[in-house]
Amino acid sequence: MTEDQRDTTETENNRRSAVMSPIEERLARLSAVIGYEFRDPALLRRALTHRSYANEQPDPRPAHNEALEFLGDAVLEFLISAWLFEIFPGETEGTLSKLRAHTVSSQSLQRQAARIDLGSYMLLNRGEEKTGGRAKSTIQVDAYEAVIAAIYLDGGIGAAAEFVRRQFAERIAAIDPQQIVVVDYKTALQERLQAHGLPAPQYFIVDTLGPDHRRIFEAEARVGSRPLAIGAGTSVKSAHQSAARAALERLDDILGDIKS
Repeated sequence: MTEDQRDTTETENNRRSAVMSPIEERLARLSAVIGYEFRDPALLRRALTHRSYANEQPDPRPAHNEALEFLGDAVLEFLISAWLFEIFPGETEGTLSKLRAHTVSSQSLQRQAARIDLGSYMLLNRGEEKTGGRAKSTIQVDAYEAVIAAIYLDGGIGAAAEFVRRQFAERIAAIDPQQIVVVDYKTALQERLQAHGLPAPQYFIVDTLGPDHRRIFEAEARVGSRPLAIGAGTSVKSAHQSAARAALERLDDILGDIKS
């Protein structure tokens, strides 16, 4: 490229930047971060549009990301399933299912979303902004899956696969099938508490989040009236296990507070 061509390109880029709206600039920044340039940026905008924002816009209201999240969840599961089968062709269906669940868990997807600071690009209403919506796990996870769907719709399964493999390469490389086992955290917590002369914990669902097809339950583990920890899951059972696991991770501090 000659110097004149470089000057022309820089001038054109500056001109485009000057006429971009704040939302368009946000979309362009995220495209650069994820390494995918959309032919139809409206798909990315929809992936980042929370229901709260869409519902406050004048008619015709923009589409929000819940349907994209539904599609992205399916696309992600398919791509991860195919990848795991490619890497571990000799494993059983049960083991592969556990590996996939480990890879696409809500906690895993929230970490992936945080790596690209996805929450900062979301379109939320003021109410969600004030209550910390950009940091909410459910909002980040839903948007992350919606972005995968947007890439799939814009560029096909190959583009979606390239994105997923870039994003999950480290996590997949670290998987050891022999270490992916189901741990009964509720039983472990109960045994630890009873060893210290405390009653068995009780579990209460304190919140239900997300659309009907992707419910997230938040459970709180308690001893008597004292809260221990909160966990989340896609079922009541998994939410209880998550809360028990969170309590176990800080049990020393909890025991000190209870006994003081």
